[in-house]
Amino acid sequence: MRIAWLTSVAAAALSAPAWGAQASGDHNHPAQDADIVVTAALPQDRFAINAGTAVLTGEELTRDLRTTLGETLARQPGVSATSFGPNASRPVLRGLQGDRVKILTDGIGSFDASATSVDHAVVINPLTADRIEVLRGPSALLYGPSAIGGVVNVIDSRIPRRVPEDIAHVDAIATYGSAADERSISSRIDVPASDKIVLHVDGSYSKTGDLDIGGHVLARPQRAAAAASGDAEIAGLADLKGRLPNSVARTWDVSGGAAVITETGNFGFSVTRYDSLYGVPVRYALAPDEEAEEVRLDVKQTRVDTRGEVETGGGFLQSIKFRGGFANYRHSELEETGEVGTTFYNKSMEARLDLLQAKQGVWSGSFGAQGFIRDFNVIGEEKFLPKNSTEQVSVFTLQQVDFGAFRAEASARYEHSKVSAHADQDLGNPELSRSFDAVSGSIGASYGLGRWRLGANVSRTERTPTAEELFANGPHAGTQAFEIGDPDFGKEKSWGVEAVLRGDAGPLHLELSAYHNWFSSFIYEAQTGAVEDGLPVYQSGQGKARLWGFEVQGSAKLGQVGGFGILANASADYTRATLTDQGPVPRIPPLRVLGGIEAQSDMLTGRVEAEWNDKQDRVAAVETPTDSFTLVNASLSWKPSDSPVTITASANNIFDVVGRRHASFLKDYAPLAGRDFRISARVSL
Repeated sequence: MRIAWLTSVAAAALSAPAWGAQASGDHNHPAQDADIVVTAALPQDRFAINAGTAVLTGEELTRDLRTTLGETLARQPGVSATSFGPNASRPVLRGLQGDRVKILTDGIGSFDASATSVDHAVVINPLTADRIEVLRGPSALLYGPSAIGGVVNVIDSRIPRRVPEDIAHVDAIATYGSAADERSISSRIDVPASDKIVLHVDGSYSKTGDLDIGGHVLARPQRAAAAASGDAEIAGLADLKGRLPNSVARTWDVSGGAAVITETGNFGFSVTRYDSLYGVPVRYALAPDEEAEEVRLDVKQTRVDTRGEVETGGGFLQSIKFRGGFANYRHSELEETGEVGTTFYNKSMEARLDLLQAKQGVWSGSFGAQGFIRDFNVIGEEKFLPKNSTEQVSVFTLQQVDFGAFRAEASARYEHSKVSAHADQDLGNPELSRSFDAVSGSIGASYGLGRWRLGANVSRTERTPTAEELFANGPHAGTQAFEIGDPDFGKEKSWGVEAVLRGDAGPLHLELSAYHNWFSSFIYEAQTGAVEDGLPVYQSGQGKARLWGFEVQGSAKLGQVGGFGILANASADYTRATLTDQGPVPRIPPLRVLGGIEAQSDMLTGRVEAEWNDKQDRVAAVETPTDSFTLVNASLSWKPSDSPVTITASANNIFDVVGRRHASFLKDYAPLAGRDFRISARVSL
């Protein structure tokens, strides 16, 4: 498989630069229109996509920008975050996390270990993002059958897409946040070396202290357990408040790239180095037979990326796209003494070839192939996973017809996977190898009724279990848990339906999405109540499950006051997930409602908003409930006329409340940030 995969990569890579390919039009300027979703194989208006989507760019991205991808997206409809402290927060889509949420950088994987465990940060720096897209529905199948929750694509300019008109194009952003004494800066420069060659350099740096929180570190039940302990040291934990210990972080990255850009396409590459050192909040031991560790993670990654596209001008194909990457990743879990306890190594490579069909009347589409290889190894006294490898080869297609009022689309994907584990005497694992053939498909249609469009889609997906779900069997210091998988797991299979309504009624714009998924073999991880090696045991299981929910968002123009347009908007989302004959699925976010009002002018935009999160008392066995909380935020953005500078100031969690996200494994030990004053300056020259 590896020889065939590498052959396809080489063939595609050699063909792309021969033409210097990048199609003109929307492909050449993907960050210009906030309503165009470029993650879809056929870039299209967000409001025409037959599923719930979100695009974060421009002023909204600057206002919501945080040092982690999860916290940056956490205000989007249907999106929560793992919030494993302030430094490791991955997006949670419709209650699903881990491998069911595909995290991409410009269309291919992040090549990190963030899907392996919630304490592992996503090695994609939001500070370098031009835009972030959340995609669901049939188009998401183009990126993998595991993307049941959806796809998050972070789009940057590390491989240039256009030639600057001036002698150089410079973008920079600097931010200060008071809650963690956060200082961050990011900048990039694109320089035309000729009328067809562009050179690119970017870099970022951020540093934070321990996070200010609105109250106690421990949640109420944990404080009561600590206070009742006869051990004076444990009893003292009930008084921890004000700051979240061991949440300091320092991260930097630097990247260089170049591209050849012509009228009919481009070809380019980039090389990136990422380096981060961050603390993981402590899961404090509240019983004598438990242990607690203060762990820091030292993360390093070097990756090489390439992208090319050629516009063929043919009768059947409009363009051919190639995207490939390789990364060498490792992180070490450092003990309180500074000694390395356990180290994770991950070497990954991925390549995909997309062939976009020329539009034939009402018909358009694309098809392609993708390959992925991962070699993963854990070394150290607290390794919980044997050395393993994953190999995947996929073919896929998306086809659409557009009759104006009526539109329909269908997608299909076949993926062959092989997941292998080496024999490991320490973990008691024999040599194991599992092969899977997964076939997934989706079909949908929508109909326009004046200014409204109603759509629905049906999907059937098959997801291959990950090496972590199959082979885990040991203590993991980062999550402070003893994790156990099951090598006999079968494919995770599901049926899903989604209905979407979008439209305008006078000044009101409304979007509504409702979904329901039936899993015949859902893989989940739940706390058993047992303790092994001084750590709580988390056991993976597989069973039938149902998941349903909705997302609704709307905005309305309320009028004009002076030179300001007044806009109100609101959103709500809810997910309910149940394991048949067992009860609730663990870590499902509760009902959330967010509403705000904005005053907008050419120079100033002011916003006040409130986010209410309901309590979550529908919990799995051993899982603890989570209290409700409300966050009130305000922001002001100023862009002087004809100035390249935009300044954004915000006050977040103004009333300094304690908030805990139910999706977090660490919610009872690590609340969200307390009151946080932030100021950002963005320059574009």
